Amino acid sequence: MSLISADNTMAICAVIMGLVWFGFWIDTRPIGKRISGVVWILLAAMLLSNFGIIPFKAPSYDFVGSSLVPLAIPLLLFKSNLRRIFKDSGRVMLVFLIASTATVTAAIAGFFLFNLGEIGPKVAGVYTGGFIGGAVNFLAVSQVMGMSETEFSTAISASSIVSILALMLLLALPSFRWLLHYFGVTQQSPGIKLDTLKSDENTAQLKLSHISGALALSFVICTISQWLAEISGYQQYTFLLITLFSLLVANLFPQTMAKLEGEFEIGLLLMYLFFAVVGAGTDTSAFFGVAITLFFYGMFIILGHLLLTIYLGRTFKFTMEETLVASAAALVGPAVTSAIAISKGWRNLITPGIMCGVFGYAIATFIGVAVSKLLS
Repeated sequence: MSLISADNTMAICAVIMGLVWFGFWIDTRPIGKRISGVVWILLAAMLLSNFGIIPFKAPSYDFVGSSLVPLAIPLLLFKSNLRRIFKDSGRVMLVFLIASTATVTAAIAGFFLFNLGEIGPKVAGVYTGGFIGGAVNFLAVSQVMGMSETEFSTAISASSIVSILALMLLLALPSFRWLLHYFGVTQQSPGIKLDTLKSDENTAQLKLSHISGALALSFVICTISQWLAEISGYQQYTFLLITLFSLLVANLFPQTMAKLEGEFEIGLLLMYLFFAVVGAGTDTSAFFGVAITLFFYGMFIILGHLLLTIYLGRTFKFTMEETLVASAAALVGPAVTSAIAISKGWRNLITPGIMCGVFGYAIATFIGVAVSKLLS
């Protein structure tokens, strides 16, 4: 019995929203650059539930997972204009495709090397989708493949640690002499202090007309997707249909979608709410044994990805900078990729890195599901 009962909706929502605030606040602090607010939300929620402060299950958790999370996918994809992505990404897109292939290859190879148990195909798919895209793809693949809350929480917690180590590796690699020599680099670009640059993340305006319109459109997309999934008898593919229709809207009406402001931030808020309820629903007694194996599996994917991408990048005569930015886009997402490019002084690669990361959001769910199906 928890201190806050499962039917005390207001109190539970206060705690969950407080955790979301905590995660966003952490993201603005120096420690948030190293360990994402998502990780802190998961850990804090897990502590609260496992120490009996909040319940493991509650109707409010179910509402977030079943109703709010689907809305986040269109909101996060409305600016995935594929024409612009290919136009602005240039050569980096080619390396990104190589890097994404390297991720798939490493995930499949690791599946046969590690004893992942019955959830192996699901984990291979969500890790593939999560690394190539991001958290939204991780979630979408897990929903399509029918992962339980405990399986999802275990998998994403292990992958979060792996992602942190991947970020550290990507930041450190340009300083490795052997890599500089391997690519024939004689002089590095001077680094730029991140706090001397203004972030684009602070420029979004929360316009009520834009947000309400984006939410209405998101509801329409989710309603149509759910209806089609139900009448076709494939309800597990609801998230795939939501992703597909979101991309159609983004590419049929690119100018209209480009004018939207604040929709991405609302989508991010909904995703953080989901991470909070996932953490709250995780029983740590069933966590640690499986998580260690998943951690090493995730590290195998990261290292395999880096080795293949670096080898093929040099083989096809891409620069070290292009290779590492594309690798980052295929591992840690567009926001972190832009931060890496900025910190290393690779100004001309900031936009291509972001575009490749956004393209990763668009394709990763389909790739992750394909990997899971292949290995099932």
